[in-house]
Amino acid sequence: MPGEVIRGGIGWSAAVGKLNVPGLHFHDLRHTGNTIAARTGASTRELMARMGHDSSQAAMIYQHATSEADRAIAQAVSDAVKVERKKAKKPAGGSSDKAKGKSKKAGKKRG
Repeated sequence: MPGEVIRGGIGWSAAVGKLNVPGLHFHDLRHTGNTIAARTGASTRELMARMGHDSSQAAMIYQHATSEADRAIAQAVSDAVKVERKKAKKPAGGSSDKAKGKSKKAGKKRG
């Protein structure tokens, strides 16, 4: 889009120059915006609407961002399972000898 007039009457090249981001393309902004939208949980249909597409193929490009969320969810589930396993290994209801105030020495008679 270099040379095209964008909002405010400034050309794309001039805008990129003011930002000091050489090589920035207008499509980069579109890609970034849709990637962020996908990360926030936007559905394929919602991404299609944002982009003005009738096909889900283009929207699926941006769904790759959700793989990061999938890894985070998988890790959280794994951590929760580990916590529950540790809880299950502990005696229920505090029925151990220590919980009842007894120790190994308490049962022995001194003589």
